[in-house]
Amino acid sequence: MKPVLSICGISAERGDKAQGFVTVLGTKTMMPVTLINGEKQGKIMLITAGIHGSEYPGILTAIRLAGELDPKYISGQIILIHPVNLQAFSARCAAVVPEDGKNINRVFPGSKNGSIAEKIAYLINNSFFEIADYYMDLHGGDLHESLTPYAYFSGNCHPEVVRASRDMGAVLDLPYMVNCMETVGAFGCAAMRGIPSILVERGGNGLCLEADVKKYILDVKRVLRKLNILSDDHLVYADQAPIELTNVCYIEAKQKGCWLPVVTAGQKIRKGDKLGDMTDFFGQVLDTYFAEFDGVVLYQCASLSAPQGTELVAYGELAW
Repeated sequence: MKPVLSICGISAERGDKAQGFVTVLGTKTMMPVTLINGEKQGKIMLITAGIHGSEYPGILTAIRLAGELDPKYISGQIILIHPVNLQAFSARCAAVVPEDGKNINRVFPGSKNGSIAEKIAYLINNSFFEIADYYMDLHGGDLHESLTPYAYFSGNCHPEVVRASRDMGAVLDLPYMVNCMETVGAFGCAAMRGIPSILVERGGNGLCLEADVKKYILDVKRVLRKLNILSDDHLVYADQAPIELTNVCYIEAKQKGCWLPVVTAGQKIRKGDKLGDMTDFFGQVLDTYFAEFDGVVLYQCASLSAPQGTELVAYGELAW
């Protein structure tokens, strides 16, 4: 770790904190960034929130942590981006960057000469991942999604990175964590670069509940304490680690219509259980969806409107 933490024109001296906006590759797009340079030596943690600009609890968590964390109690350095997708946050837009309609978490490692979403991904990959030792990506259910709290870690990278990522997830106060083999998202891209990484999901439906934010803050602090970045002897850890899931089914709408779910986030289901119906505007059933195996509902579309391709239900395989 260098004495001065510097990235994209923002610098924090040892024992200090700095905040400002980072401009994305010569565009007018900006991201609010906080740098916390601890008084003691240690590792560098990158925390992003708001890759999806309407997943609010994670964004407010990062904003609060940016103000609350004191360099006096930090061994190492912490970089926070809050939010990444400021345009979507400002426009109250779900899932994508408004200017190009692309999901940042589907375009990593990004492109220097691409659209706005691709440039954001490129900047994070080449400027922020470049110096990070660990990475946490804070998410939640989007405007139209309800979910049960859970996390992802990458299982498709070097075994030591898998182990370290799993260890980060193990201290979260969540019921489940998914061993994910995809590499297109931010945390998967970081893991492929050798950076232990997790993605955390909490909250949803366009809400920003104080209870969710408080739990989120504690989860982030637990990880920082686990990695010896944060000194806090008062943190209470969960009685048991999240249950690891290795098989998740993501059901997408075959056609547009009205979505009528019959299950809820966090509900345990049996193979063959009905998950919901898609109807037309006259109430006629177009499609009915059923569970392919025993499991637990991680998240679902909570809105009546469901365009073709909408993820209606995601459930993880779980013996119960």
